[in-house]
Amino acid sequence: MINSRGEITLPAKLRRQLGLKAEDRLIAETTPEGLLLRPACTWAVELYTPKREREFDEAEAKLEKALRKRRLR
Repeated sequence: MINSRGEITLPAKLRRQLGLKAEDRLIAETTPEGLLLRPACTWAVELYTPKREREFDEAEAKLEKALRKRRLR
């Protein structure tokens, strides 16, 4: 059944079988056979400021210098 907000409730047994938990996201697609629901994969994305990118570059340069020094020993 679909409620007035367009939400579908999946039976607990089915959710357990599929390993679905509360707040999991699903992708809904139409197929010739009907409706397909599948888990959605999500990843956190972090956006860096130019200042933060320079900090990364400086840290990498410092590490490269230390590694070069170590190889010369």
